[in-house]
Amino acid sequence: MNTREAILNTIDVCDSVVMAYLNDLTDEELMLRPNPQSNHVAWQLGHIIASEREMMTAAGFDMPALPAGFAEAYTPETTASDDPAQFHTKMEYLAAGAEQREATLAALNKLSEADFDKPTPAPMNEYAPTLGAMFNIIGMHPLMHAGQFVPIRRQLGKPIAI
Repeated sequence: MNTREAILNTIDVCDSVVMAYLNDLTDEELMLRPNPQSNHVAWQLGHIIASEREMMTAAGFDMPALPAGFAEAYTPETTASDDPAQFHTKMEYLAAGAEQREATLAALNKLSEADFDKPTPAPMNEYAPTLGAMFNIIGMHPLMHAGQFVPIRRQLGKPIAI
């Protein structure tokens, strides 16, 4: 297995888990928080999508634009809002996420094995020093948040997804 294949595996596995957790959640349920100090699922989804685009563009890759005002809706300043009108629907998250992911995968598939060792710019280089590390983090990032989706699923009486 080479670097690209390992990263693609990470992306595929993590996306499968996240989609299993999201599959039966409604727009209203996306506004739930696992506890009062945590972000609701809607904010987390928007943050994941905006972060992927931000990392990719910072590293010099062309990415599709997000809908107007999308990235601004998922900042540290918006985490306290419980107003659904300030966020997006599940279908909008899925569409925006798929568009970003398609561009990410296209860029990933163009890299040579040596490209994965190229440095990333500051401040990203503090947590992802190379392009390989950046692509791997992009793959793992949704799974990092998905752990917060499980308590919500339990509170709602949803079946075990995975």
